[in-house]
Amino acid sequence: MSTKVSDHILERLREWGVDHVFGYPGDGINGLLAAWGRADNQPRFVQSRHEEMSAFEAVGYAKFSGRVGVCAATSGPGAIHLLNGLYDAKLDHVPVLAIVGQTHRTAMGGSYQQEVDLHTLFKDVASEFVETVTVPEQLPNVLDRAIRTAYARRCPTAIIIPGDVQELDYSPPTHEFKMVPSSLDRSDWTAVPSQESLERAAEILNSGAKPAILIGQGAAGARAEVERIAELLGAGVAKALLGKDALSDELPYVTGSIGLLGTRPSYELMRDCDTLLTIGSSFPYTQFLPDFGKARGVQIDIDPHMVGMRYPYEVNLVGDAKATLQRLIPMLDVERDGREWYDTVCDNVTRWREVMERQAQQSADPINPEYVARTLDPLLPDNAIVTSDSGSTANWYARHLTMRPGMRSSLSGTLATMGPGVPYAIGAKFAHPDRPAIALVGDGAMQMNGMAELITAAKYRDLWEDPRLIVAIWNNHDLNQVTWEMRAMEGAPSFLPSQQLPDVQYAAFARSLGLTGIRVEKPEDVEAAWRAGLEADGPAILEFLTDPAVPPIPPHATWEQMEATAASILKGDADRASMVKQGFKAKVQEFLPGREKK
Repeated sequence: MSTKVSDHILERLREWGVDHVFGYPGDGINGLLAAWGRADNQPRFVQSRHEEMSAFEAVGYAKFSGRVGVCAATSGPGAIHLLNGLYDAKLDHVPVLAIVGQTHRTAMGGSYQQEVDLHTLFKDVASEFVETVTVPEQLPNVLDRAIRTAYARRCPTAIIIPGDVQELDYSPPTHEFKMVPSSLDRSDWTAVPSQESLERAAEILNSGAKPAILIGQGAAGARAEVERIAELLGAGVAKALLGKDALSDELPYVTGSIGLLGTRPSYELMRDCDTLLTIGSSFPYTQFLPDFGKARGVQIDIDPHMVGMRYPYEVNLVGDAKATLQRLIPMLDVERDGREWYDTVCDNVTRWREVMERQAQQSADPINPEYVARTLDPLLPDNAIVTSDSGSTANWYARHLTMRPGMRSSLSGTLATMGPGVPYAIGAKFAHPDRPAIALVGDGAMQMNGMAELITAAKYRDLWEDPRLIVAIWNNHDLNQVTWEMRAMEGAPSFLPSQQLPDVQYAAFARSLGLTGIRVEKPEDVEAAWRAGLEADGPAILEFLTDPAVPPIPPHATWEQMEATAASILKGDADRASMVKQGFKAKVQEFLPGREKK
């Protein structure tokens, strides 16, 4: 039997080391599906409930494996459904390849059923490389370039294959004019900045008396070097959310997350520092960085297109974080005057941890959402993979979970889209079937798409060496993050027709799929539920009924701002009494003995 184009595509994916493709079937990729049957399902076709989930699972797989994530979809509607996940990959700089079908070449331009201009559709999200295969000789070059580009540019790419082309006999490019051959090898490479720019950066860092470091996901491969430079400088280290697992939170000078979802010590670190070193982060909120002109700045980033645009840095070092720091560290002063700044940073971290503990212990109706996350923290296995969805749950993930060496975590950091928490965790399970995965999800995201992906978890549970996949749901019957944004930013009460959610029996639904399902209605049952989930022999869904009135207070909020917000809400918010009560109960923890009022 002759080798078809579709057969060759799967063969080439295998040669690239691709072992999973996340997808959903449709007649636009019938040729590929038939090839999968002939290839004994190698690479494995992982069937989601929706193409958007396929893309998210590919992103999760790529984030936690370091390898390209691959997703597949049919033409027209299937290709359109991939977009949200592919934009998530683009904005978080994740290598993902989308393989999509297209109507037959004979029908193109004829307003045929499901015909969509896929080049136009993908030209932004896959702007680094999108190509249509119209003849077999374009392969393997098109596929190879799509994978190489995804790796090199850390981005999504796309190849479009009309249905009739999938069925053609494969013929490789020949040694002729206008033929483009290709090869598989992709060697490692390292970018480093010039010696002169390193010397200028060292001069700035050596001049500071109150240094601060901000790290993102680009620092993940340079843990030892980040620790070394922080200790040499006597610096505090704040983390953008995508860099939450890039450095251990157990280090005394790590101030935690930065931004609206961040910590008070990170806010204070940036407010009071005189020198800023940013490593592998494009954190966008300049209001949480030092005031312009107050601190001298140095940035390290591997992407020359992403440097110099978040803060007026004096030196932008373009290079790999690890290699750059290895060259920079020997240029720093080993002897520094005093440790007052370092001690202040560490004291701020210690006090903040006490504040977080007290806030989590506050009573609520029925359960304090912070207590749910706080209870999980000491129970996390050392090799856990944690995903968080967008929404108020991300606040508790950012502030209460302590990342230790060996743990991994992520969320939709830049797009901040709803819905990736569960599919990220599923992608992580295929990347690391021997590790437990834990998804932290709000009831809004769970109703949006998480419930359907529990079916996917049930379908593939037997493939995972460690079968534990915990989906924890903060069930508060409210689109809580947007509700609080309306209150704080618009001075408007909650608009119930848009914000109120129905009470869904998530645990019961999980049990109907043969999974562990636990509904928790009282705080005294929270720890037992987490332990049961971690001891389960398969996926477990833990549903916590939490209080929507507990506010995600920004780290820089003052008493005056709290009072102003409360006054605006008292105009007519349906939950106004409990919201004001919980808000002031939470904020007062910062002003108990041991913290000076600011």
